Amino acid sequence: MKPSRVTAVYLLLGAFLISAPLAHPQTVQQPAAASPTVEREHVGDAPDDPGPLATDLSPALKPAAIRSAIKKVADWQLRVAEPNFNSQWTFAALYDGLIAASAATGDSRYRQAVIDYATRQQWKLLNNRFPHADDMALGQAYLDLYLTDRPKQRKSERIADTKAILDKLIQRPDDPAKDLWWWCDALFMAPPVLTRMSMATDDPKYRIFMEQEWAITTKSLYDPSHHLYFRDARYLTRKEQNGQPIFWSRGNGWVMGALIKVLQTMPATDPRRPEFVQQFRDMAAEVASIQGKDGLWRSGLLDPDSYPLPEISGSAFFTYAIAYGINENILDRNQYLPVIERSWAGMLSHIYADGRLGSIQPIDGQPGIFKPSASYVYGVGGFLLAGAELERLSREKHLPSNPGE
Repeated sequence: MKPSRVTAVYLLLGAFLISAPLAHPQTVQQPAAASPTVEREHVGDAPDDPGPLATDLSPALKPAAIRSAIKKVADWQLRVAEPNFNSQWTFAALYDGLIAASAATGDSRYRQAVIDYATRQQWKLLNNRFPHADDMALGQAYLDLYLTDRPKQRKSERIADTKAILDKLIQRPDDPAKDLWWWCDALFMAPPVLTRMSMATDDPKYRIFMEQEWAITTKSLYDPSHHLYFRDARYLTRKEQNGQPIFWSRGNGWVMGALIKVLQTMPATDPRRPEFVQQFRDMAAEVASIQGKDGLWRSGLLDPDSYPLPEISGSAFFTYAIAYGINENILDRNQYLPVIERSWAGMLSHIYADGRLGSIQPIDGQPGIFKPSASYVYGVGGFLLAGAELERLSREKHLPSNPGE
């Protein structure tokens, strides 16, 4: 496709999305007008000339090769982003990835950068638009840092503010006219914080609340015939250019990442756990069935021909989730290993020589247009999570070990 045709496709898509009628407009909720400028500040960019692509990376699922890719991307992102770390959901996803990168590579710098920022913030969350899930996303990093310390070394101040906000949240009565988590991205932002708080406090009330609210969101936005989530109620009846429903790649990536983060901290004895496992299996099967020839997924999942560039943030979270499913024997290795081999190789082909990870859609709530150089911190966070899970897979029993690695 020539650039002019690409632009025309997206202009037509944008016009269609704007003009399409809303589904159930009385149930559509918009985010509180809190701080759109701050939300987008320092989150990423898309230069016209990002330089050459990397030529020193191997797609082989071997520990050393995977660690090399993780470090290349993490080093670049840390150098570029650390001076402007903030508490927005965008950076919260990056912090999750940086913590995972330290675990995978043995390089403590990434984890320490998160600890340093959290300390400057006094381990507090944003709290000016309660109960917005985005403002709770940073609690994942706080709780993971708390839980990975030895029990006798855990510092309660790391989770005190998060606990106070969650205590207020679980006492909040549901509003029949407005779902708490009315957009699918919210499932990544708040539920993993709640399950981690249950683990940290040995109190199931946070997890039980999460399960109840997850069910409400699923009833509103999950399409059981496609095994995918609509981003929010506006998209229940809107269509892609080819007539298919609009299922946004990153939105469903957020959900699959959330399923993994919830399952990581959900006891095997939880009676609701089989429901989450089954939903994860259903979504993984659907996502695998629509994988692109380049190993990646487009911004609009069911109309790939309308989106010339692959979308790395959604692809990264899909890869992370499927790799975890293999590692935990939730997904069949023989069926799904080729999926993540292709997706990992595809993502590596969008890394530039300096470590920039490109082809990441900017902040949005629907499929959209972006440059090949577009790099945003949440997509890098997803990539680092995927790399860490693949590194674990490569050195455990699921793949033959490589001598010397």
